[in-house]
Amino acid sequence: MKRVRCPKCDGYVAFDETRYTQGQSLVFECPQCGKQFSIRLGASKLRPLQKDEAPDDSAGTWGSIVVIENVFHYKQVLPLKPGDNVIGRYQKGNRISTPIETVDPSIDLTHCVITVSRAKDGNLRYVLRDGPSNTGTFVDNEILGDRERRVIEDGTLFTIGATSIILRAAPANNEQETAAQQ
Repeated sequence: MKRVRCPKCDGYVAFDETRYTQGQSLVFECPQCGKQFSIRLGASKLRPLQKDEAPDDSAGTWGSIVVIENVFHYKQVLPLKPGDNVIGRYQKGNRISTPIETVDPSIDLTHCVITVSRAKDGNLRYVLRDGPSNTGTFVDNEILGDRERRVIEDGTLFTIGATSIILRAAPANNEQETAAQQ
C-alpha cells in the first residue's frame, strides 16, 4: 500500500500500487476535504546522486528518533542532523526541521529541540530541551523545567504530548570502523 498526500488539507489517501502500471494516471478524491487531484505513476526523472553529493545527514550518521505508534499516528523514523533538530507537529508551511505527522493536539508546532554535537572524545552527544511547549517534555517521567537541558543516550524514551519517542543514536566511531572493515 502507498499513500498520497492531499494538496489541499495534507490528509492521506491510501491505494494499492500493485494494481496499476507505470505511466498510468490516477484520480483521487480526498475523504477529509473532498478535493479531487491526480497523480501519474512512474519512475523518478531525478538523476541519482553522485557519491560526493550524498547527503551527510543520513540516519546512520547522526542518529534518529523513533516515534512510537499510538492512537494518533503510526510509527515514524525521523533522521537527525548536526546542530538543532526542532521537533514538532507537522503543519503545512511550518518550517521545523523534524516534523512529526500526527493529529495529536497535545504536540505543539515547535515542541522540543534535540541538539546533536560531537563531544571532545569524538562521540556524538544528544541534548534535549523543551521548546517551550504548552504540555511539556518528559524524560523518565520527569518534566523538563524551563531552560533545562538533559543529555540523552541511545534508547532514551521521552514523551511530548501524548506521543512517546525513542532516541536511536548513531554507532560510535569504533563501531562504524569495525562495521566498515567487515
